[in-house]
Amino acid sequence: MKVNIPPEDKYCLTIEEAAAYFNVGIKRLICLLDSPEGADLLLMAGVKRLVKRKKMETFLDKATAI
Repeated sequence: MKVNIPPEDKYCLTIEEAAAYFNVGIKRLICLLDSPEGADLLLMAGVKRLVKRKKMETFLDKATAI
């Protein structure tokens, strides 16, 4: 049974969900998560990369360019 939860209610988003939600390209998002400044935005679940939504929102609020 798969439950559909809207992205704004999730704690973590997949790379594809985060790219669509934040209007950022997938490659740029992966590059950001691999960088030192994006390390606290990332949660690894096995080999799956998840983006912490609230921390990403705070990061983007403070950023002038990514």
